[in-house]
Amino acid sequence: MRHKKDYSHIMLKLHNTLSRGIQEFKSIEPYAVRLYTCGPTVYNSLTIGNWVAYIAWDILVRTLKANGYEVDRVMNITDVGHLVSDADEGEDKLQKGAKREGKTAWEVAAFYTKDFMDGMAKLNLIAPTHLTKATDFIDEQLTLIRALKEKGYTYRIDDGIYFDTSKFPTYANFARLDLESLKAGARIDYNTEKRNPSDFALWKFSPAAEQRDMEWETPTDLLGEGEHKKGFPGWHIECSAMAMSLLGNTLDIHTGGIDHIPVHHTNEIAQSEAASGVRFSNYWLHNNHLKVDGVKISKSLGNGYTLEDLEERGYTPLEYRLFVLQSHYRSEGNFTFENLDGAKNRLAHWRSIAALRHQIHATLEPDDVRESSIYGASRALLEALNDDLNTPEALKVVDHAFHEIEQRSINRIHRHSLITLLESIDELLGVELISSTPDITDEQKQRIIQRERAREQKDWQISDEIRISFESEGIILKDTSHGTIWSYN
Repeated sequence: MRHKKDYSHIMLKLHNTLSRGIQEFKSIEPYAVRLYTCGPTVYNSLTIGNWVAYIAWDILVRTLKANGYEVDRVMNITDVGHLVSDADEGEDKLQKGAKREGKTAWEVAAFYTKDFMDGMAKLNLIAPTHLTKATDFIDEQLTLIRALKEKGYTYRIDDGIYFDTSKFPTYANFARLDLESLKAGARIDYNTEKRNPSDFALWKFSPAAEQRDMEWETPTDLLGEGEHKKGFPGWHIECSAMAMSLLGNTLDIHTGGIDHIPVHHTNEIAQSEAASGVRFSNYWLHNNHLKVDGVKISKSLGNGYTLEDLEERGYTPLEYRLFVLQSHYRSEGNFTFENLDGAKNRLAHWRSIAALRHQIHATLEPDDVRESSIYGASRALLEALNDDLNTPEALKVVDHAFHEIEQRSINRIHRHSLITLLESIDELLGVELISSTPDITDEQKQRIIQRERAREQKDWQISDEIRISFESEGIILKDTSHGTIWSYN
């Protein structure tokens, strides 16, 4: 049974990259949010560093919902067009993955899309309203390119159709770019056909000598009469086309990693606003990087652990989720197995408190003084998250509330208050305390009674045998002055 919680009159504040400061969040439409999340390029399994963003934006969605907003969220699946270089050079990552695995790009995309969805489920991430594949929105991308051409923002060179950033006067504003330094520092092997080093590809032509798995006919009106060229979309145009097609020309919130700011998101803003003439997104949220043992995640160092790698070492995805929540999304994180052990122990402790709800037998009227702190913890939890998704503070709120509960005998805990708090924690932090701590069976309860009788008779052998049998079932028994308390190991 769900218990109604009143979260009214709590102000949501978010750090907006657009203004470089904390702002009160105000949606375009009352209690409705249009949210776009940059999704994965599905050419490989995500590392634990990649998952940080999706955990952070899951907290954003949960916080918005708790504040009464209906969230219409689009997340893209980039299954074509993301080149290995942000400068629109090099190999398409999907083609690279296909060569690595001896499959087609379509097969690689399908496999790693499923892998991503499986990871989302393991981490208990709320599914987006729309999970959109770039390859399903080719027509929309071409329509957007066509609109940009009609407004004079594009030009064509040998390898594709490009956006002329000099035609968009505010191009450098979002990332505070120094375009003159960019020009001065352009490499010798830079594509000399580009008018400006910051110009970016909207549509790339397939190399004449290359047979791509993913390519489409370039429309005649983007080429010329009698011309025929196969091609594929640029990485940046995909996000704009999908976001604007499903959410409209102006979003409430756009999220991504800080590495997206100088190129990908800067380019999204330029092409979207050039086409529509209005602001693309009112709020931009960016998460920071995660290091491993103090160094950047890289293939050469072999520190790009996946969720599967952690599971093989005995850690669950939810333990990793809680590890991520121990740091603020805008702070640079540092992964160590010692820190992960801390999250593992914390979650085990939280589950031991959650299991108490099955063991409270006394019927109590709520004591205003004692229970106000437990009821208030739900509100304090949301207040922490409403302060720019301050998850470290939110975890402290839970720790403090659980510490207060532990100070009482089990018969002095108000069951309804505890359940209400657990529901709030699960709704806002997504750590599944309730579903991971079901009640034990009647047979197990009878064995606990049998053990208590053995202890009364000082039959320590029977008592130890029963305790050990519970341990083999993943349950720990703790003897207190008020009887035996059980929890999950």
